[in-house]
Amino acid sequence: MLPHVVITVTDPTGTLAVTVDGEDFPAPEDGAWSRARFGEVLDAVTEDRTRTVRIEVHETDGSTFTDIIRARPRTQAESAPEQEPSESARSKPSGKQAAVTVSGEGFLPGEDVAIAAVITDTTANEDGEVEARLPRRQKATLRAGAEVLVFGRSSGTTLVRRLP
Repeated sequence: MLPHVVITVTDPTGTLAVTVDGEDFPAPEDGAWSRARFGEVLDAVTEDRTRTVRIEVHETDGSTFTDIIRARPRTQAESAPEQEPSESARSKPSGKQAAVTVSGEGFLPGEDVAIAAVITDTTANEDGEVEARLPRRQKATLRAGAEVLVFGRSSGTTLVRRLP
């Protein structure tokens, strides 16, 4: 589950109270968090953008903004060296393969939903339900019985589904 960051604007001057997973996040030694330091807050809670977090900002007028702040992409030096796929891995599967459907519920209406090993993204309907039909070429990369992660990017709803 993603770390859950809640930033609450505590007064009209823009002072911020910050929590991560329900625990107070310490303010910098030189003062309180403020709107002017919002970028610094994000850098601090994401550990300089090395981890992805779910963030909620609660304004003094009662409005709320929710988003996922993604970790920056890893550089080539941070990533394991990629190997050239073998000839058999590059060849197309023989025979026709049927598409597979992955479904789940409990998502926010209109929420973006990731299907992982991120094969595709989709959006939840107005009832918070999601269904994704994977094209044959994508299903071919998954074996029957493989598990797929279905993840709501705003709600954090996470489901694991086994493919037929």
